[in-house]
Amino acid sequence: MSAASFFATLSLIASLLSSRSRASQLVPALYVFGDSSVDAGNNDYIGTVVRADFPPYGRDFDSHKATGRFSNGRVSSDYLASLLGLPLPPPYLDPSAKGSKIIQGVNFATAGSGLYEKTAALLNVPNLPRQISWFRNYKQKLVQLAGQNRTASILSKAFIVLSSGSNDYINNYYFDPALRVKYTKDAFRQVLIFSVENFVKEMYQLGARRISIAGLIPLGCIPSQVTLYGKGQLKCSEFENQDARLHNQALESSVQRLRGSMTDLRVAYIDVYTIFSKVIQQPESYGFEHTLTSCCGVGRLAVSLLCNKLTPGTCRDASKYVFWDSFHPSDAMNKILAKVALDQANAQLFH
Repeated sequence: MSAASFFATLSLIASLLSSRSRASQLVPALYVFGDSSVDAGNNDYIGTVVRADFPPYGRDFDSHKATGRFSNGRVSSDYLASLLGLPLPPPYLDPSAKGSKIIQGVNFATAGSGLYEKTAALLNVPNLPRQISWFRNYKQKLVQLAGQNRTASILSKAFIVLSSGSNDYINNYYFDPALRVKYTKDAFRQVLIFSVENFVKEMYQLGARRISIAGLIPLGCIPSQVTLYGKGQLKCSEFENQDARLHNQALESSVQRLRGSMTDLRVAYIDVYTIFSKVIQQPESYGFEHTLTSCCGVGRLAVSLLCNKLTPGTCRDASKYVFWDSFHPSDAMNKILAKVALDQANAQLFH
């Protein structure tokens, strides 16, 4: 083969690989909102005790270092980014998140926040409206980087993800008698759903057109809740699971109402309850051995500061556990959640 033919072949291969890469990239950017289920490290830069910037958090991450993610590795939105052919969205508050690093996405989520505005105040973290204001500021930066027309194009085609709601029940409603006096469960649920609807409307006004809203996982099967309400047995709390199901039903109905309410808006409801239930019921089918206890610590009540390098009993292989700490899914479970989320979103947002 001549030198000219060799380089021509290399050029063809590069062209084909480039085309394949562009085809696999469904969207130009990924923007993430919500709580610790998807926080990529924003709480590292906030004066709060809700942090995960120390070992053993991050021990199975790409860098094998704690990044502020409440996981032994990646959170589900990280895996979602990879499936979309995008780099991992950097935390908005990270000082290095600027320039070309933010054109293909940013993570605005804050651990401890919720759909109810005052849930975040309990742990001194920014609430969802504050995350939206960050996005508004980000949009101005993007205009400076890419110009008005390209910014409008990026935002209209970008994938917006909201994962929130668990803290509103577990850290707030169940523990605050005054809140239960103020709101019945039905009324509180509607407050949360209204918050989701307001989020979608505000994001639409800012240029977003593809938005996915994740439902709740079975709250009663989270190790901390198994400990608190399992009455000494290793079983899920049914009243919490019922609350999650009712929340998800209301959320799905809300998403259906939002569709078509605004020109060219596409909204997806992501059902994560079903896959979580299947994994808990048939863990061996998904490669798991432990479902209602967590890897970090003794597996029942270890999260954030209680899950540290001195915590006794932390497992060696987190991939066998559905939960990393007593509140958050493991890296292995997050990978499953991301695949399910993209499959569902693909059917609702891109077809």
